[in-house]
Parts: sequence; C-alpha cells; structure tokens
Amino acid sequence: MHRKKLIFGAATVCAGAMLLFTLGGFKKATPPGKKTRPNIVVILADDMGFSDLGCYGGEINTPNINYLAENGIRYTQFYNTSRCCPTRASLLTGLYNHQAGIGKMTDAEDEPGYQGHITEHAVTLAEVLKSAGYHTAMSGKWHVANTNGQPDPKEQLSWLNHHTTYPAFSPIEQYPTSRGFEKFFGTIWGVVDFYDPFSLVSGTTPIKEVPWNYYHTDAIADTAVAYIRGYANDDQPFFLYVAENAPHWPLHALPEDIAKYKDTYKGGWEAIREARYKKMVKLGLIDAATTKLSPRFKDEQSWESNPDKEWDAAAMATHAAMIDRMDQGIGRIIKALKETNQLDNTLIVFLSDNGASAEICNHYGPGFDRPNETRDGRKIEYADKKAMPGPETTYYSIGPRWANVANTPYRYWKAESFEGGIHTPMIAYWPKGITVKKGAYSKQVGHVMDFMNTFIELAGAKYPANYNGHTIRQSSGVSLVPSFKGKVVTGHEELFNEHFGARYARVGNWKLVSMSNDSTWHLFNLAEDKSEVYDLAAQEPMKVKELEGLWREWAATHGVFPKPKKE
Repeated sequence: MHRKKLIFGAATVCAGAMLLFTLGGFKKATPPGKKTRPNIVVILADDMGFSDLGCYGGEINTPNINYLAENGIRYTQFYNTSRCCPTRASLLTGLYNHQAGIGKMTDAEDEPGYQGHITEHAVTLAEVLKSAGYHTAMSGKWHVANTNGQPDPKEQLSWLNHHTTYPAFSPIEQYPTSRGFEKFFGTIWGVVDFYDPFSLVSGTTPIKEVPWNYYHTDAIADTAVAYIRGYANDDQPFFLYVAENAPHWPLHALPEDIAKYKDTYKGGWEAIREARYKKMVKLGLIDAATTKLSPRFKDEQSWESNPDKEWDAAAMATHAAMIDRMDQGIGRIIKALKETNQLDNTLIVFLSDNGASAEICNHYGPGFDRPNETRDGRKIEYADKKAMPGPETTYYSIGPRWANVANTPYRYWKAESFEGGIHTPMIAYWPKGITVKKGAYSKQVGHVMDFMNTFIELAGAKYPANYNGHTIRQSSGVSLVPSFKGKVVTGHEELFNEHFGARYARVGNWKLVSMSNDSTWHLFNLAEDKSEVYDLAAQEPMKVKELEGLWREWAATHGVFPKPKKE
C-alpha cells in the first residue's frame, strides 16, 4: 500500500473516508452579534513541559500561543492528573479520573475505577453541551477507549505497520461519536507515527491510506479549521476539542522545523534550565522567593562531560520543532476564527495534559502501539542514539534530563504526582468575556475537571443526574468564570491524585506526595516552597498523618482502591 495525495481546500487529507471535509468551503461570515453564547475551543497539548512555551519561560517559538496568553489569562496553579488518558478522562467528564473509569491506562480491567474507558456513569463535555444546543466536534487524540490489541504479537505488529486491518480500534460505542461528538477526525489510540498514524479514523471509518506528505499535527489543525469554517454561518455555537498528539514521543518533526533549533540546545541542560528560570521570574510567572530552581536531575553528569552532546541537542531541537509546528496550526485556527468573525466570542483554552515525559521510549521496543517498520517496509530504528531523531524511521524521546529542563523549575515529570508531573500551563482567551487586564495571571487553584462547571455556566447547560438510563456521578469541578472577571477565588481547597502508586493530597498550601516506585510520603509547604525542595515530613508528623488520612478517605470513595476479590 502506498500513500496518496489528495488536496481538499487548505487541508491535506486521506483518500476515501475523509467525511469531515464535506462541510464545504468558505462560507459567508456570521453577522456580529448573531450568536450570544460563546463558542468554546479546548486545545490540549500532549506531554508538553511547564516551561516549554515562550509565554511560560521557554525559548521555543510559540507566537500564536503567546498571543492567547498576552491577551488573556495565564494560570499559575492549574493541575492535571499526571498522564495522557487519565487527564483526558477527567477533562472530558468533570470527574476525578478513577470516577470516570480510567485509573491506570486504557486496558479493560474488572474494577469500577479501572474500566479503561469513560464509563456510562459519566457524561462528557460534548454530551452536556450538545444537549444545550451546541454543535460538537473533535480533532486529534481520543485515548479514552479500550485499546486492546491482537492476541498474536505478529498480528499486532502487522496491524501497527498498516499491513493488515481490523474493523475497529476499540468498541464503537466508546468512540467520540458515541460520546456526544457530532464529528471526529483523529486517532483512537494514544501513541502515533506522526507521518502515518495508527488508529486514524473519520467518524467511525478507518482511514486506510494517508497522503505521501501527511503530518499529523498539521492534519489536526486543518481539520479544526474546516470545522470552524463549516460552523461559521450557523446560529448554534460550537464546542471544538483539539486534542494534539504533539510533542508526545516518538520524536517526529519536519526538517524545516528542526532546522530552526539546530543550535539552540548545544549549550546543554544546565544553561537552558537556568535561562528558563530567569525568564519565568522576569515574566512574573513565578516568585523567586517561594519558587526556587529545584536540583537538576542526575546532576553528576555535566553537559561538558556528555559524550552524546550532538544527539541530545538534536533530540531537544526535535521536541521544540514539534511544539513549533503545533503553534503554527493554532495560528491557523485563530485566523479562521478571525476571518469568520467568531474570534471575539470564542473562549479558547490551551493547556498540557501532564508534564514532559522522562520515558526512554526506544527501550520499550516494537509492540502494542509501536511499529517495527513503516508501511512501505523500512525498518524503524530503536537502538540507543544510533540515528538522529526526526524521521519516521526512528522511535526516540527526550529522556529524563531534558524532561527535567522542560518542566523547569519543578521536580520530576509525567506519571509522578510532584509538580513536574501534575502542574500544567493553562491559558484562557476570550475577548468578549474576559474582562481582567490583558496578560493577567490567575492564582486560582484549578484542575482539568473544572472545565465541565465552567462551560455549563457559560452555555446555560445543565449537568444531568441521569443520562441514557444511568446515574451520573457528581462533578467535583469548580467554575473558572469568576477568574475571567478578576474576582479573587481560591478554587480547590483540596486536591488529590493517584496513578500507578504515585499520589498526592493537597490541602490549602500543604502537599503530601509520594513517588510511583517509593511509597514514602514527603511533605511540602507550597506557600514557601512551590518547587518541593524542602521536605518537612520529619518535622510535621501530625500534618503527614492528617493529610494521609484525607488521601485514604478520598481514595476509598473515588474508586482508587479495587474492591476485595471474592474467595
């Protein structure tokens, strides 16, 4: 099978099943004031570090995301659930992820909190907003459905390599179009080859071929633009969920984007991390008195003594290139909204699903969601640093030292409950509805589950007690709308998390946290130590006991502890 090239308007699309582009071309712009309720656009980056964006301290060129920040609000205490699919489940349902059914990953397990898909006892943002008269569309990564592979490893690899096909990538009733989205183009699974993604569908129809010049980040943005233009002349507002795969590994980026950063990271881990920290302080994003630059991970090796400087600099350059390309697509989304006179009354929120990833993905090797060769039979390189990152024939990631840099000034990364894993950059932009000073910061303690209550308030929707015959769990979210008007709102007084043993309890400014590979509790006072440098557990044993008790109570009532097995 070979790639084909088909061009529909401004978007490069796949042969056959690209139903999303039947929306039509450019339509007459909506007259000002025709829609009163705002359109809502959620843009979710994948594994992007807290300080990667230019407006959050980074050196990566992100002018379009910077524009949203400089004309909207940047949140300085916003939280996710530390990994891709749990965060997506929480964001979409307004619940803690275990309540939504995804306590771990998307494997189906016989436990209420570990179903591996969004359960029937949760409603999605799309289902709620659709019931309130919104159009609903999604472009990008779903990853909240059961992703069980083929029983034979050889069959699985053949499927991943696009050499064989099966009718569905997960149960159809778990697809986005079965959970409130009228339109969907993207991937059902999580990890993708950015040049030829596995589990790509339009609606429920598998995309069997992609163009020779396909790049997934561009396709996600171009699809979003097509939706926006298609809805432009409609009286109904729309909800659009743009779920990026970038910059999740593998490190796949276009040569022209990588070239922009060919010299940027040659100074190494220490220099980039220090520069980011200083910029964050200068921006007023952090206070140097309460947010120190945490100790660098594995600082026993300096950049000067690193024998792989060339490869490591190229890896981070590729990571930057993936974010750069994502920003370019967001620029096209903003442009489409502006050209159709919808920008002023569109709420755009941008955030990352978790901190940058420390995974060394090539050590996993082929299997499950990782192919061993391309569609046309070229071998994919997994050996350590044997090839330069970027092309389709490589599967690499930035690793722990660069992930530590990407999450400046915090410790650790994706999958952990330290701030480097759960603290997300979050931006809200809405010219008509945000009245605080442009470029303001909000200290409201927010969480991805807050979007449900926020959007319900703006849409005049109702959160159902029952849906499709199922009792719906009550949302734990808090509306962000007061922060749009500059009102001082604390937000969540308590927050909790658990993922593969990594856990935390935050009550006020006290935070109790443990690692995924070590159950030892560590205690931090975030009012004085937002970087979690000074462990107070030994000094405050009663506070440890208090917060541990609250965490265990939360875990017992939110499906974190599996039910005892019957003998």
